[in-house]
Amino acid sequence: MTMLQMNHSQTSPALLNVDNLRVCYGKVEAISNISIQVAPGSIVSVIGPNGAGKSTLLNAIIGMLPSRGEIHYDGLTINDLEVEERVQAGIALVPETRELFADMSVQDNLLLGSFRRYRARDKQYLDQLDWVYQLFPRLKERHLQAAGTMSGGERQMLAIGRALMGKPRLLMLDEPSLGLAPLIVKEIFQIISGLRETGVATLLIEQNARAALQVSDYGYVIETGSLVLEGQAGALACDPKVIETYLGIGKSRKADVVVPLPVA
Repeated sequence: MTMLQMNHSQTSPALLNVDNLRVCYGKVEAISNISIQVAPGSIVSVIGPNGAGKSTLLNAIIGMLPSRGEIHYDGLTINDLEVEERVQAGIALVPETRELFADMSVQDNLLLGSFRRYRARDKQYLDQLDWVYQLFPRLKERHLQAAGTMSGGERQMLAIGRALMGKPRLLMLDEPSLGLAPLIVKEIFQIISGLRETGVATLLIEQNARAALQVSDYGYVIETGSLVLEGQAGALACDPKVIETYLGIGKSRKADVVVPLPVA
């Protein structure tokens, strides 16, 4: 697969700028010299097969894995910052496993998302709660329900809502559609698309390439730890190799791929 490069259509400096990032597990290089950018308020997707290094990329950005290369956030180099310091700076990660507290209520899980702000003595630390309930009405309906008794789609909504309680500037989502029914996937991606209007930047790791590219401004494709393709999301969605490898549909239908999802 040849490299397709297109300039980011950014009107402001990148919020996240990852330059030549490398992560190794022992002597095995998991990701090699990957460079990506995320502009403020944009949605950027990273797609690729299982084992390509997508989750490794997010874990390195949040500081859970040691890495080489440069990670710049909001104009500052954050390579030496601990995970907690990166979170305090406004980076939030929703992992593939969601990591909810199953025995706690929906609302208590959400409140935990604002604990960093509470500890920083932010008097407005609960100001996101009503907004999260507006984004996810189902969470409000079930605010007293134990998180562990909810459906997979509801747990994913809760995981995203909890991350948003921290008022992040960069939201990183690891496989948000994993294991969800198609109708729920559509609902989740409608919410992700709507986040663009709030100014929150989103870095989206997804195997569901079609859904990811539909809501994204820009996309990257990685295979076996290396960046092999990048470009505007609409252009990637029409690229024959992306269609053949990741979208699983015939060339005659490629124009259908980029029809945007309605924003809830």
